[in-house]
Amino acid sequence: MVNKRINIDTLIEVVRRGGKVKTGIDVFDARGTLLLEKDVVVTQVKTLEVIKALGIGTLPLNSDNYGGVWDGDGNYVKLGDGNDPGEKLSVKRDVMPQSVSGSVSLQSEPSSRHPVIKKEIGTIERRLMEINEIKKESLERYTTAKRQARKVLTEIKYSGGEFNYDVVERSITELINFFEGAENPFSYLGRDLFGYDDYLVTHCVNVCAVGIAILNRFNSSFGAMVNRQIATAFPSDQSFTAMNAVKPEEGPYRCYYPDEIREIVMGFFLHDIGKVLIPDAVLYKKGMLTAMEFDMIRKHSYQMGASILEKSQIKSIIINNIVKYHHTKLFDGEKRCYPHDLTSLDVPSYVKMCKLADIYDAMISKQCYKEAHNPIGAVTDIFRKYAGKDHMLQFILHAFVKSIGIYPTGSIIYLANGQMAYVLDGHGPLVLPFTDVDGKTLKERANPLDLSDKSLDKEHKADSYRSVQTPVAVFDQLPSYLKVGLSA
Repeated sequence: MVNKRINIDTLIEVVRRGGKVKTGIDVFDARGTLLLEKDVVVTQVKTLEVIKALGIGTLPLNSDNYGGVWDGDGNYVKLGDGNDPGEKLSVKRDVMPQSVSGSVSLQSEPSSRHPVIKKEIGTIERRLMEINEIKKESLERYTTAKRQARKVLTEIKYSGGEFNYDVVERSITELINFFEGAENPFSYLGRDLFGYDDYLVTHCVNVCAVGIAILNRFNSSFGAMVNRQIATAFPSDQSFTAMNAVKPEEGPYRCYYPDEIREIVMGFFLHDIGKVLIPDAVLYKKGMLTAMEFDMIRKHSYQMGASILEKSQIKSIIINNIVKYHHTKLFDGEKRCYPHDLTSLDVPSYVKMCKLADIYDAMISKQCYKEAHNPIGAVTDIFRKYAGKDHMLQFILHAFVKSIGIYPTGSIIYLANGQMAYVLDGHGPLVLPFTDVDGKTLKERANPLDLSDKSLDKEHKADSYRSVQTPVAVFDQLPSYLKVGLSA
C-alpha cells in the first residue's frame, strides 16, 4: 500500500515506547511547507508533537519507499487504517531495513550539530524541531553537570579539601562528547536559569561549557593555520603532497590531543574549587569587601585551590596551572591580576581560555551584589580589552568571540525598527521576525533575515542596546509555531 495514513497520536505512542517512524514520502502542510522529508527517521516524540501542533492529524506511510513503523527492537509494527489512537499495535517480525535502522538526525543530509540554514521551503520547521531537541538535551546535560559539581563542592567543603577525581572525570568525558562541535549547546538555555542562589555551582559548569567551546574552536583554527604554514614552507617535499590535498584542519598538526583536552576541561570544571573554603559571608557579601576579605578571595586560586589539588593527589600540571593562574595577567600591564610569578607570554593558552570564559560568565550572570550584564556588551568589552595584544592571545580571543556568539540560537533579539525576532542560527545571525514594529504578533510568517547580509537596511539590523531575551520571557508575543515545547 503506497499511501497508508496513520493517526499521528498512534505514531507518537510508538516513538514514546522507543520505536522509529519513517514516512517514505515528503509531508507538507496546507500551505505547501515541507514539514518532514521522506528519508528522515523519526526517533524523538518532540518531532511528531511539533507536526501535530501545526494541524497535522495523520501521516502517510509509503511502504514502496521503505516507509513504515518499527518498535524499539527493530521489528516492523503493522498498523491498521483509521483514526483510532488507541488501536492495538500488531508486531510483524520483519527486520528494519538498513536504510532505516540507526540514529538519524532531523536533517536528511549529514551535518554538524548546528548546520548552516538554507533558505528553502521547510527548513524553518526542521530547524525549530532541531533547536527544541538541542535545548532538551542541553538542559538534561546541564542539570547532570550541576548535580556533579554540587556533589564535588560539597565533598570538598565537608572533607576539608578532598574529593573523588574519578566521579568528576566521568562527567567531564560526557560533556566533551556532547560538545562535539565548536558551538556551546548550553548557550541555547536561557540565562534566567542561572541565578546567584547557586552561583558557584552554576559558574563551574558554565565556565566549563564556554571553555570547551573556545577550546574546540581554537584547536581547529590554530591547527589549520599551522598546517597551512607547514604545507607552504615545504612545497617540494613529497611527504607533504598528501597533506596539500586535504583541508588544513585535517592535516597532521593539532595543538591539543584528546588526553590533554580531557585534563584541560577538568581544569575548567575545577578552576574555582578554592572558593569552597571561603566563608559564605565573605564570598556572597553584597557590600564592599574589606582589604582582608579581598585578600582572602584572591587566595582561592593560587593558595586554597592548589592546596585542594594537593590533598586530592591531583598531579596534573595542566589542572594545577588552570586552578592557580586563571586570574593572572594575559598581557603586560593588566591590572588587578594575581599571582605575579608568570609573565603574560608564559601563561599557557588553555589558562587564557579559562580566564576569558570566567570573566564572561561572571559578567552575564546575576550575582548577589550585581545584576547581569547584556551578553552583547560583555563580549564587546572583553574583545576591546584584549584585542591587539600578542598573536596567540588574538587566536584565543577570536575563538572566544566565534564560539560564544553574540546572539544564541533559540533566543529572542530586537531589531533596530522595534521588531522582535527568533534566532534560527546564531552565526550570522539568521533570524525570523515574528512581531511588527509595535511589538504585535504577526499574523503571517515572515521570511528569515540574514543579519550578516550587507544589503540589509539599518532598520533591519540587530539593536545592540537591548538585551537578548528568552522565548519564555516574551511568551505572550510568540506565534503558535514558536510556542511548541514552552510553558509561560
